[in-house]
Amino acid sequence: MKKIITPNKENWEGLTARPGINKAELTATVQVILDEVKQNGNRALLDYAARFDQVKLTSLEVTPEEIEGAKAAVSDELKAAIQLAKGNIEKFHQAQFSSEEKIETTKGVNCWRKSVGIQKVGLYIPGGSAPLFSTILMLGVPAKLAGCEEIVLCTPPDKLGKINDAILYTANLVGIKNIFKVGGAQAIGAMAFGTETIPATYKIFGPGNQYVTKAKELIQQDGVAIDMPAGPSELLIVADKTCVPSYVAADLLSQAEHGADSQVILLSDDEITIDAILSALEIQLALLPRKDIAQGAIDNSKAILLNSMEDCMEFSNLYAPEHLIIASENANQYINSVINAGSVFLGNYSCESAGDYASGTNHTLPTNGYARNYSGVSLESFQRKITFQQLTAEGIQNIGPAIELMAAEEQLFAHKNAVTLRLNDLKNV
Repeated sequence: MKKIITPNKENWEGLTARPGINKAELTATVQVILDEVKQNGNRALLDYAARFDQVKLTSLEVTPEEIEGAKAAVSDELKAAIQLAKGNIEKFHQAQFSSEEKIETTKGVNCWRKSVGIQKVGLYIPGGSAPLFSTILMLGVPAKLAGCEEIVLCTPPDKLGKINDAILYTANLVGIKNIFKVGGAQAIGAMAFGTETIPATYKIFGPGNQYVTKAKELIQQDGVAIDMPAGPSELLIVADKTCVPSYVAADLLSQAEHGADSQVILLSDDEITIDAILSALEIQLALLPRKDIAQGAIDNSKAILLNSMEDCMEFSNLYAPEHLIIASENANQYINSVINAGSVFLGNYSCESAGDYASGTNHTLPTNGYARNYSGVSLESFQRKITFQQLTAEGIQNIGPAIELMAAEEQLFAHKNAVTLRLNDLKNV
């Protein structure tokens, strides 16, 4: 982890750069995959499973027997933990329902909105070396609450063609029935365009690597919505003298172990604190089962000494992290300084892992600086807002003349005439 001492502000922008691969090559590679899936459907998906997942599948669908087997295989302790997390996530997202009032903007003119669940949504659940069954809770729970009629879930199989038991148990617990053994950019293409087996969806959710993220960006050109650009995970920690160095080190590694393309940033106004954290990190890293993966991320990461906590918060807002931890006994005093962040964790006991699993907040969050203009997934992510208006005779008489004048000024005389006809009829009543 590179240590940087009080860089000049003009150099901060460069320090916010994320690790990445050649964007032109990435786009070209993913476009080929999407085109193949669009043209060849299931055949392309089976070919890519053999090429990328090293598995020869005879069917893409998860069977009821596989789900029953997974339910039996998951331990009672893990089931209880998943159910606890599900309950907290439901509570947090259930509270996001809002009542839409009918507003009389002018006498006789009433306007309101109605929330409607998106009919068909696709959920991408990363698998591989870290099968993220927790993401099913984060996406499936609000999708069900929002009233989405059809939920499609894609996740990559292992080399035996098997989906992780906890993924299948959690999907079943949430009530998701359409589960398919497809991973990577090809899964995004399948849920965007549909195949002989996998239904096309209207909006696709879920984190993934840079190929998945690029696929989500590209399918928008075909009219399919996405939750946000959510690529490799990242964490920024602002730590002062009152932090617990071993806790901070553990938090940094908790994100680093997601993948070598992840990034963690440590900011502090105290060099002794930075050194203590880096020492603890080296000790903990050596003991991690995924230490090689974590080391790759640590190599792309930085520990930066700045002149003050105010500078740390300013740098954090420039970086716009997916996850932000303020590791301080005085964390609450910096709440108003947070402008750009996906999800914030305050104080020495608020580990990022809490938000990943069971506190109730959603862990599907914008990365790569997109926290400047995107929010994390919420109940509203799975809803559309439809506006309604209803005008009485009095209402059209009150605002009609203004509409006529405005339409005429824009040279849209059919617009004007739609009002004029009604007003003339009312004059004759």
